[in-house]
Amino acid sequence: MVGLKPSDVPPPLGVKMASAGAAACVADLFTFPLDTAKVRLQIQGEMKGVEGIRYRGVFGTISTMIRTEGPRSLYNGLVAGLQRQVCFASIRIGLYDTVKDFYTGGKDKPGVLVRILAGCTTGAMAVSFAQPTDVVKVRFQAQMNLDGVARRYTGTMQAYKHIFQNEGIRGLWKGTLPNITRNALVNCTELVTYDLIKEAILRHNLMSDNLPCHFVSAFGAGFVTTVIASPVDVVKTRYMNSPPGQYKSAINCAWTMMTKEGPTAFYKGLVVGAYSLQLTCPCCLSDEPLQPVSQEGREDILPDIPQHLLQHGQRKDIDQWEFKQKNLTQTSRQFPLSSPSVMDRLSCVWGN
Repeated sequence: MVGLKPSDVPPPLGVKMASAGAAACVADLFTFPLDTAKVRLQIQGEMKGVEGIRYRGVFGTISTMIRTEGPRSLYNGLVAGLQRQVCFASIRIGLYDTVKDFYTGGKDKPGVLVRILAGCTTGAMAVSFAQPTDVVKVRFQAQMNLDGVARRYTGTMQAYKHIFQNEGIRGLWKGTLPNITRNALVNCTELVTYDLIKEAILRHNLMSDNLPCHFVSAFGAGFVTTVIASPVDVVKTRYMNSPPGQYKSAINCAWTMMTKEGPTAFYKGLVVGAYSLQLTCPCCLSDEPLQPVSQEGREDILPDIPQHLLQHGQRKDIDQWEFKQKNLTQTSRQFPLSSPSVMDRLSCVWGN
């Protein structure tokens, strides 16, 4: 049918970057309330609550915010959030193929380490460029819209101006290092964990290599990634939101959390973070079966027919066994574990 066949010519770099930024903005409109709830949970305990307000769990936080501040509070900082997605995703995803080709010299089928390196490189570039938008977004999300409570900022552009005037250029790039560290942890952990989970599922014959298997693997990878990256994520959020002089550095922020609140403070907002990543991973993997991988030069070698079939089986039993083995071989050729299309999409996952 006309218009359904994908083009053999890759889109220009500008189109890749624009489409990545636009897609990330659309996704952000749906996931932004979860991200706002995560920020509120992460900074809770850093200072005394306002009028006894205390957040408990994902939906408890959302319902408390709606009850005390109104539903619009869930989208505090949305403008800065969309600006961040345009800056971050366009570089993080749009430049991924270009950077990957640079590392491989244009060769096909790059290894997992190359994909991890390319993902970390574009992630670090994107964080460095988009950090001011992230700082403003987090500070708006942390800001309570309550009567009698002073607000730090009244608008997005005013926030940029206020931070620059009071904290200098370093204030706009506050928390860049922990942000890059978190991005690298998310990228590496998702890639490796997804592969391990899927391999274990197939090895124990729990599921066949199909879409449900990919979703289960992606959800598992999202949860494990959140557990590993959560401590850095909490430190990043608190450090970016902190006023001048509260913490000397990100390490000092982490040490203060440990001594005053204990190790559990590093996992505040863990469930919300898991929801966000688990919503992102399956979306990036949902078309995995539609991307067959070329297996040029590979022959279909069937295993030998079992002796018990040769000695006691009927001809129809042997025919059924051969038919089953051919189907298994064809499936493994079309949709192999760790196919480049899957690993590339995981390398480009946007970890909110």
